[in-house]
Amino acid sequence: MKPLYFFSDKLLAATIIKILPRSLSPNSITAFRFLTVPVIFWLLSSEQYAWGSILFVFSAFTDALDGALARASNRITDWGKLFDPLADKLLIGVTAAFLVTRFLSFWLAIAIVSAELLLILFAYYHKYYRRRQVQANYLGKTKMVLQSFGLIVLFIAIIFNAPSFLRLADGILVAAVIFAILSFFGYRS
Repeated sequence: MKPLYFFSDKLLAATIIKILPRSLSPNSITAFRFLTVPVIFWLLSSEQYAWGSILFVFSAFTDALDGALARASNRITDWGKLFDPLADKLLIGVTAAFLVTRFLSFWLAIAIVSAELLLILFAYYHKYYRRRQVQANYLGKTKMVLQSFGLIVLFIAIIFNAPSFLRLADGILVAAVIFAILSFFGYRS
């Protein structure tokens, strides 16, 4: 199956990927994202939101970077197909579970984390029991962008004590849950 190329892939291939060393593999970028999750959790639990936001933004950016690098350089691996989505889910899930629960809504945090868990379980079920590879689609990419952007807006609301940004973050994250549900049905078709 030919990999999907997204606008972000083309943009990154034309800019940042050109300056990356060839020795940097997409899998090492994914592994880095795994390593950032406990650090982000520690920063958030110690209320170092500014540092947590910087690491979150950088880590979320590596989600786009590793996929674009893998597709642009034809280095898609089974390990990456399995662990890249898991790293994404952990990054979003841990950050949302901590921040959304504390500053927005327990139920919204449950919806975000539950949607992520269901999507990853669905993908693993299809890979290991149905022997079908589930590929990223535009709905899933939109969901990830909305989740990341919503959490960044939430960080801004917290760091700068901006209540209007709390409402904006809430709306964006609700839209992300809707796209998570739509992406589930997009995988099924």
